[in-house]
Amino acid sequence: MKRTLIAAIAMLSANYSVVFGASATASSVATNGGSASASATATGNADATAMAGASHGGRAVADAVAYGNRAGYAASDAVAIADRGTAISTSRADARGVSGGNAIATSESIAGAIGGVAISNSDARARGAFGGMALSQSYSTALSRWGVARSDSRAVGHGLFGGYARSVSDSLADTYGGVADSRVVADSRAGYRASADANGIGITVSGPRQYSPVDVRATSRAARFGRGQSRAVAVEIRR
Repeated sequence: MKRTLIAAIAMLSANYSVVFGASATASSVATNGGSASASATATGNADATAMAGASHGGRAVADAVAYGNRAGYAASDAVAIADRGTAISTSRADARGVSGGNAIATSESIAGAIGGVAISNSDARARGAFGGMALSQSYSTALSRWGVARSDSRAVGHGLFGGYARSVSDSLADTYGGVADSRVVADSRAGYRASADANGIGITVSGPRQYSPVDVRATSRAARFGRGQSRAVAVEIRR
């Protein structure tokens, strides 16, 4: 949703602090016996959006929380849609830049269920201090048709003493009558003008009565003008 905007902000933040206002939007729609609730909380330089929709007795819950301080910007989006099923979507973004550092965190979570259960969690945290820059992006999607889908994504970035840290985590769980479980963590830490890049991708798809799990972790560390880069990808498909 905000990937292009976040990329532009990251380039501008290399030399300037980002200063925005807080914005929170929550909307929910329920029809034909459905139950939907949405909540959005934004603090500081942050945007939070939560949307929930449910029909035919379905239940949808969306919760988005974003926190950004004066030198950090955070964006959080949560979407939950359920038709005869249950969809729960939670998104968190926390960006803090202190002592001349900058931080950007963006988190997106989507849960969609038709007669099944879909649970999606996304968490992005960025810390920039002493002239460091941190960028964390987390994306989580859970889709279920008469099954159970769980997706969990977490991105953490720490940039210190002029270091640049970037973490991207992308998790997808999709099932039709089975169970799909995806967990992805991307963690990067850079100090003293070094750069660290961590990228994790997990995709799992399951068919009727099939269980399909993936567990991905990408970690990168760099210091003293060094450069660290890690990329982890896991794909599991069972039909």
